[in-house]
Amino acid sequence: MHYLKKHLVGRTIASVRAEEDDLLFGKVGTSASAFKAAMTGKKVLDARQQGKYFWLIMDSKPHPLLHLGMTGWIRFSNDDTSAYYRPKKEETDWPPRFSKFVLDLKGEPKCEVAFVDPRRLGRCRLIDAEADEMRKVSPLKENGPDPVIDKDIFTVEWLTQLLRRKKVPVKALLLDQANISGIGNWVADETMYQAKLHPEQYSNTFNDEQIKRLHDAIVYVCGTAVDALAESDKFPKDWLMKYRWDKGKKTGGKLPNGAKITFLTVGGRTSAVVPSVQKKTAAVAGDVSEGAEDESEEGKEEVKPKKTAKRKNKAENDDAVGKAATTTAANRPRRGRKQVDYEVKDEPEESDEEVPASKKQKTSTTSKKATPKKAAMKKAASTAAKNEGETEDKEELKAEEPNGRRRSGRTSK
Repeated sequence: MHYLKKHLVGRTIASVRAEEDDLLFGKVGTSASAFKAAMTGKKVLDARQQGKYFWLIMDSKPHPLLHLGMTGWIRFSNDDTSAYYRPKKEETDWPPRFSKFVLDLKGEPKCEVAFVDPRRLGRCRLIDAEADEMRKVSPLKENGPDPVIDKDIFTVEWLTQLLRRKKVPVKALLLDQANISGIGNWVADETMYQAKLHPEQYSNTFNDEQIKRLHDAIVYVCGTAVDALAESDKFPKDWLMKYRWDKGKKTGGKLPNGAKITFLTVGGRTSAVVPSVQKKTAAVAGDVSEGAEDESEEGKEEVKPKKTAKRKNKAENDDAVGKAATTTAANRPRRGRKQVDYEVKDEPEESDEEVPASKKQKTSTTSKKATPKKAAMKKAASTAAKNEGETEDKEELKAEEPNGRRRSGRTSK
């Protein structure tokens, strides 16, 4: 905001160069051509901010509302604003790479203003509202108070009510812009470190004294960062922020006094914590990343991921589908054979082998289409077999002795 007020406020926009971008403009319902038409020839009366949003007050509606996203930045052709945001390679070309729009200002000194965004996560809206009504329209009205500009709202009493009506890890609550505007990841870590509170602890478990420390730390960290124009070289030397970026390095993971820095995952974000300073004093959410260490007893327990209802239902559905497929395959008739209905009986416990189901034998009956010749032959064969059986029975009777004993089949000499 400092540089916008210094170079842009009070100046008239002579021309606008903007490229169509379906994310920067289109994602929020505007276009590069509409932005050009709305800005060209207009005078900038003021620049204002709420948290991570900032906007220009023009001499007539609409007013541009902007968000830098993660990699967005405002650059000026006649001033260096890269103290906080420095690209890997120094760039001297103008307009700079990844410029989304450039404002050319009338008068002296000669100045152009560029919105740069390599990852295209920034946003640019046109708000058709009165200047004093900007914070009453979306998306600003959905955001919480700003600790820097809304000190009359952001009080200890207000923060106490916010914390105690929710049960979430306190850092996750701070990162939610709907609760408080302007607190990002490193600011939240610094605030928790300065307040000597653990980021995983549930928001509704803090006492009055801890909430007062948290409130004062938020105001202190946000105010100091703004006063230093976000230039980290000007931040206090004892801030955690100066040492949290050394994760994974041989020289990293420690404060100058030797206190160890560990890294947790809270609210989906990597969080720097100094366990010797930030103690857990009540219930916490055990969302600890792999390899993170905690000196407190609560952090030693392994947290196993719970099986979600979605995964459980999916597993049950897979089992049901598998069983249905097996049953269908078993009951499917073989090619060229008539399907036979049968019941599968429980196998005896002693047997480990699968007993195949028996098949019904087709009974031999005289077909209606059988010829008389075949019928006669079959009848003759049946009669012959019957006579042969009677002869064998007679011989067997003769071979028995009167007392019922069976003699051997040999004949005596």
